[in-house]
Amino acid sequence: MHNSATINLNVLDACHKRNVKTILYSSSACMYPAYNQDDPDNPNCAEESAYPAAPDSEYGWEKLFSERLFLAYRRNHGLQAHVARYHNIFGPEGTWTGGREKVPAAICRKIAMAKSGDAIEVWGDGRQTRSFLYVDECVEGSIRLMRSGFAGPVNVGSDEMVTINQLVDMVADIAGKRIEKRHIPGPQGVRGRNSDNRLIREKLNWAPSQSLRAGLEKTYAWIETQVRRNAG
Repeated sequence: MHNSATINLNVLDACHKRNVKTILYSSSACMYPAYNQDDPDNPNCAEESAYPAAPDSEYGWEKLFSERLFLAYRRNHGLQAHVARYHNIFGPEGTWTGGREKVPAAICRKIAMAKSGDAIEVWGDGRQTRSFLYVDECVEGSIRLMRSGFAGPVNVGSDEMVTINQLVDMVADIAGKRIEKRHIPGPQGVRGRNSDNRLIREKLNWAPSQSLRAGLEKTYAWIETQVRRNAG
């Protein structure tokens, strides 16, 4: 909270003093209330559901604070701030090992390292739901937001919701491997989270153009190459 808030306070102060015209703030779906994400089959992540605020982590609270900070600079100083609430962005060239990687990259790495018939570890029961947005789609949605007169906050994500178990099965199928799941204790976050794309369709006429599988195919191919290089 301290580091992120300090960065945003300093960036906005610098932009204001130097008469920067336009800025994008990358918020997160983690700012949505935990009480709207208890049902894995019916999470509520509509933009207007943000309040009463109750994020499930300090990370989410800081994102919510910084959203308000950027929009306050827009109101008070005319800085054209835009706020995007990103939902699990993934793709090649991203972090794929070391503990800081996102779920799609971690699953791709585990399956790339496994042999057909092996089991990989999955935190929790794997029934928690999420949606994942390929990085190229994220860039397109973000550019549209920046070029618009719409401030946001607005979800930039996919509404193709899957369970973590389904995500494992999809990557295994892409890899052409039979992979078992070994469910172990571990951080799971909220039970369900999915991007509600009604507002971004209305304001920016935007929706993801490709399926989750299409993005995973590109991501798996890249991570498999990294695994092979590191093994050698």
